[in-house]
Amino acid sequence: MPSDPTAARRSAIYLLDQILGEGRLMSDLLAAGALDRLAPPDRARAQRLATDTLRGMERADRLLQKHLQKYPASTVRNALRIGTVELCGGEAAHGVVNAMVTIIGRNKRHGKLKGLVNAVLRKIAAKPEAWETLRVPRLPKWLRAPLANAWGPETMAAIEAAHFIGAPLDLTPKGDAEALAKTLGGKLLPTGSVRLQDAGQITALPGYEAGAWWVQDAAAAIPVRMLDLKPGENVLDLCAAPGGKTLQMAAAGAKVTAVDISDHRMQRVTANLSRTGLTAEIRIADAFDIRGQWDAILLDAPCSATGTIRRHPDLPHAKDGSEFAGLIELQARMLDHAWSLLRPGGRMVFCTCSLLPDEGEVQIEEAIKRLPGLSIEVPALDGLDPDWRSQEGGLRMRPDHWADVGGVDGFYMALLRKAA
Repeated sequence: MPSDPTAARRSAIYLLDQILGEGRLMSDLLAAGALDRLAPPDRARAQRLATDTLRGMERADRLLQKHLQKYPASTVRNALRIGTVELCGGEAAHGVVNAMVTIIGRNKRHGKLKGLVNAVLRKIAAKPEAWETLRVPRLPKWLRAPLANAWGPETMAAIEAAHFIGAPLDLTPKGDAEALAKTLGGKLLPTGSVRLQDAGQITALPGYEAGAWWVQDAAAAIPVRMLDLKPGENVLDLCAAPGGKTLQMAAAGAKVTAVDISDHRMQRVTANLSRTGLTAEIRIADAFDIRGQWDAILLDAPCSATGTIRRHPDLPHAKDGSEFAGLIELQARMLDHAWSLLRPGGRMVFCTCSLLPDEGEVQIEEAIKRLPGLSIEVPALDGLDPDWRSQEGGLRMRPDHWADVGGVDGFYMALLRKAA
């Protein structure tokens, strides 16, 4: 299938229309096949254009408003946004302008606005350096307010700076991390992950086909390491998809039972187990239907995913926070159920990829009062910054941590021990 840059741009506009207009998540759109008709290079380009535009949308809008008396329909506005981001990122003006004019010109509803698109983008192209004079884009107010209240204005600004930069690619090695870093020309992080700044096509990297590693943010790799699993231990991975933690557990030699309610998401777990030559028992089930006793449990609870915005800038635009209360209540229920499945003397890690204390620190503070025999342990791990230790005894990671090497996802995790 030949590459078609115009098709990539048209698909990027569609993604923005769905995310900003319909509240759909990028991951759901991709899973539904939104880009399947594109050639692989165009698929990657469309996703990158949409992602870059979401990250820089505040800047794009500030530049565009100088040249618009009123905002046009969303499809035209999103074409202008993408065009602005491309132009200010150094793309050739004639290619960007001509492509966006062509796309809008062929649109049955908005074709008459192709002249507007042409005029506005040419004005943007005449002064692309204006982009750098604008502030770092801020989160929408519905999310910025609770996060700023939790972490303070200076930290909030640092978090937003990390979001704007985006995220490098982190890998978890199946074997020797130092050797993998040398092979790929990556950086070995203090906690054992390997980081690549310009990875390119993931499936083309050395070791992919052989299953020598899998993609997993450095923060997301720490919860399993906190469990310090021993070969042969029976371990339960609740809410297992997309499966990075399942692979870690299996690589440690544990007997893993991986549970998730989503058949579609668990197909990816099964595929990665096959690629890496690792084994785990896969169960497509509601976590509350699981019964038994395990030596160790990992509960990566459903959450707001606000810690992953540097990778998924669509989240604050597709959501509005209305689901927070329900998620927090679900997390407490799941924690209680998981605790009932842990044998006496066993250990459990509770974690969420959230920046909201109500989905992390507060959950554990309340669990300590609610669950008998629960104590928090300090994980014996290399590479953990003492400043990550939270007051109740868990670990709190934020996107502004490790800023000098590219940041890290926001995560909360706590190592819990059940009295013997």
